Amino acid sequence: MSPDLLPAIAAFARVAHHASFTRAAQELGVSPSALSQTMRMLEGRLGVRLLDRTTRRVGVTELGQQLLKGAQPALAALAQAVEGLDEARDKPAGLLRLNVARVSAELLLNPHFADFAEAYPDITLELVCDNRMIDLVEGGFDAGIRLGESLAQDVVALPVGGPQRMVTLASPRYLAGRRLPETPEDLREHQCLNYRLTTGGLYRWEYAQDGRVLDVEVAGPLISNDGDVLLAAARDGAGIMVAFEGAVRGDLESGRQVPLLEPWWPTFPGFYLYHPSRAQMPRKLRVFIDFLQARHAPPPVSQRAVKLASVPRSRPPSPARRAK
Repeated sequence: MSPDLLPAIAAFARVAHHASFTRAAQELGVSPSALSQTMRMLEGRLGVRLLDRTTRRVGVTELGQQLLKGAQPALAALAQAVEGLDEARDKPAGLLRLNVARVSAELLLNPHFADFAEAYPDITLELVCDNRMIDLVEGGFDAGIRLGESLAQDVVALPVGGPQRMVTLASPRYLAGRRLPETPEDLREHQCLNYRLTTGGLYRWEYAQDGRVLDVEVAGPLISNDGDVLLAAARDGAGIMVAFEGAVRGDLESGRQVPLLEPWWPTFPGFYLYHPSRAQMPRKLRVFIDFLQARHAPPPVSQRAVKLASVPRSRPPSPARRAK
């Protein structure tokens, strides 16, 4: 390959990533017309069509996907080499790409972006919120955040944020005139707002009490793969929902939502920041991990609390939790 094609191939990778000439041009600091001309030049030099262009979207052809798959590891290696120059100057810098579940972004990241940007002005965070499990290397990501039970075995995973409790709640409007559920089985008599898993199945609501474990299949007027959609519906009185406690703490404290079945609420191990196993971690990722773990460090607890926390839980991981 002629070395002068490298900038064009790198530009092609950004067009493919954004599926847009406009957004890719903004990132690269060129005009969309200049970028389009670069792509036509690259296709002409290679003798193949790499992109399908319509008035609404830009897609990658089969041959374009083949080029992209072969080029991405090399482009990533070049980017790491350039960033290594800043590493040598002990200056964390560069683009840090994270792939995270939406709820983990809300609970762990959103309150801290401004402070991180102030502490590390030369690092640019690119946050892709996607509930699907994605191969980090193939997607060009430095790290991801997911529930620990859904991670592959070949990644390095670090706990962030501590255990998470799943709560059941509904608005006073929905509960008015209805009998409150006393056991998880009573949910079958109620309208429930359910979550569509990335596997395509519906989440079976999980409960635990005194060694008894229940997975309850519920039904109701709404199914969504987006927790914000379900919460908005619950606030309007459409039905009962489940959510991570941190995501709805404000609703519970304000009385906008009423806690239900509290003795049955299960606790999950929580979220992990994970990244590919590499001999040398980029400094930009190292400082981000240190920053995040410091922000979510557990508060001091009494010796009794430590002893209680060390007791292993009997609840086994369920297929539904692993799928999230």
